[in-house]
Amino acid sequence: MSKTILITGAASGFGKIAAFELATRGYKVIATTQVYPQMSDLLREAKEKGVELIVDKLDVTNPRDIAYASKKYDIDILISNAGIMEGGPVAEQPLELIRSMFEVNVFGALALAQHFIQKFVAKKAGKIVFTSSMGGLWTVPYVAAYCASKHALESLAEGLKTELAPFNIKIATCNPGVFGTGFNDRGVDTISRWYDPAINFTPSSAFDGVAESLAHQLDPQSMAEVIVKVALDDNSNFRNLHPKETEDFVKQLQVEAWAVKS
Repeated sequence: MSKTILITGAASGFGKIAAFELATRGYKVIATTQVYPQMSDLLREAKEKGVELIVDKLDVTNPRDIAYASKKYDIDILISNAGIMEGGPVAEQPLELIRSMFEVNVFGALALAQHFIQKFVAKKAGKIVFTSSMGGLWTVPYVAAYCASKHALESLAEGLKTELAPFNIKIATCNPGVFGTGFNDRGVDTISRWYDPAINFTPSSAFDGVAESLAHQLDPQSMAEVIVKVALDDNSNFRNLHPKETEDFVKQLQVEAWAVKS
């Protein structure tokens, strides 16, 4: 029996690729976007590709959108993919920018999940896949606040996994490395909107390494395929870090963390 899958943040990146892939395979896909213009673009692209998608507006920070979607749609799988990144040195980063990340990446993701969990509990079935990040498992300098939001998401997901197991509800996270969706580039670009080397004490040269790390980004197709595979697999791993080289790197960092000096 074909499953119904709702994806947030489907206007671009992993969400859009996964939406098209799942729809092409015959699944009923509800691809949601933050704003209406993104809906129009996604509908146009789906029509051009001959792919059948349900496209709707779902801003995860908008309680009306969440209530509307959770009431309208009966789904089997939620792919919680919407997210934002604001970069900068956390010692100087404006708090309102950090709060905005937590509103989307943590509270918005949890609010939407809670609404659909009510339906999943009633039918004793369902799965939620959260798009997290390698930054949810270690802290990358100058995007530390973003990493903090993903650390929080990881913890919530792990709690949900244990607490919802008696109701046959599956929880998983997908943890991308550095992929060329434009998400990382936009996140780094946000620094320029508030950072001023004449005012801020962090030297501009500190960001050189960040730019270098974005010079060699991977094709997002493979990560989207991981998300699709995890969503459809009733026996997937809870944590799914990709690519393998990044997984090995993060695991080694976690081991070394026990010997790091203050």
